[in-house]
Amino acid sequence: MMKKLVTLFALVFIAISSFAQQSPVKWTSKAVKENGNTYKVIISANFAAPWHIYSQYTPDGGPVPTSFSFAKNPLISLQGKTMEKGKLSVTHDKNFGVDVKYYSNHVDFIQTVKVKGNIKTNISGKVNFMVCNDHECLPPSDQSFSVKLQ
Repeated sequence: MMKKLVTLFALVFIAISSFAQQSPVKWTSKAVKENGNTYKVIISANFAAPWHIYSQYTPDGGPVPTSFSFAKNPLISLQGKTMEKGKLSVTHDKNFGVDVKYYSNHVDFIQTVKVKGNIKTNISGKVNFMVCNDHECLPPSDQSFSVKLQ
C-alpha cells in the first residue's frame, strides 16, 4: 500500500511539474553614466514571438501594466518617470474590451537617477509584469533587479 502511495505521489508531482511554465521574458539591467552624478538605469526585457509585454500605460480594465518599485536608498533620487523605449503596438483587445499598448521582442525601461554626492551605491527594486500571446496570458510575475552606480 505504501509503495502505491509513493508511486501515485511521484506521478502527480511529475504531472504538475510538467505544467509549470518558465517566463518567456529574460530581464537584464545596467547603468549608463550621463554626467556628474546622473545615471540612466536601463532595465531591458527580451522575449520571443508570439509573446508580448504590456506598457506601463495600460488602461483600467485591461491586462496588468508593467510597473516598477524601487527600493528606498537615501543616496539616490529618482528623476521623473520611468520611460519606455521600443516598438509600441496598440490594438483593441476583445478579451479585455480596451485598447492595449504592448511591446514585442524587446523593450527598454529607462529611469534617470541622481546620486547624492560622489559615492558608489546600488539601485535595486522589482518589476511587475504580465506576458501574453494570442491565446493565453501567464500570471503576473515579479523580477528583482540590482544595478551598481559607480
